[in-house]
Amino acid sequence: MTLTSDQVIERWVPQFKKGLLEFIILLKLQDGLIYGYEMAVEIKRITSIELAEGTLYPLLNRLKRDGLVDAEWQTEETGPPRKYYQITAKGAETLEKMKEYWTKTHISVLQMVDPS
Repeated sequence: MTLTSDQVIERWVPQFKKGLLEFIILLKLQDGLIYGYEMAVEIKRITSIELAEGTLYPLLNRLKRDGLVDAEWQTEETGPPRKYYQITAKGAETLEKMKEYWTKTHISVLQMVDPS
């Protein structure tokens, strides 16, 4: 059975998003300290990408393990302590390389989308 174009898109979009999430998270972290839930809300507001906890926190943990992100618990005056994330120097260096790659790729793809 052949897939419809809508079915192909339904399968493609999650893969597309998955490939962008690390880049998007590092872009958000360049603005400064932010806790996970707030990051997910901001990313959704800016990009319309919904980041489930089961996706966000494993990604943050991997970025932390790779030395691109640091995390620290902070106690709030009200409510439970929150884990705040920030980009490291290595993360900022990596983000700059990602931005260069993104820009080159974005320009190339746009030329393919609209060759005129």
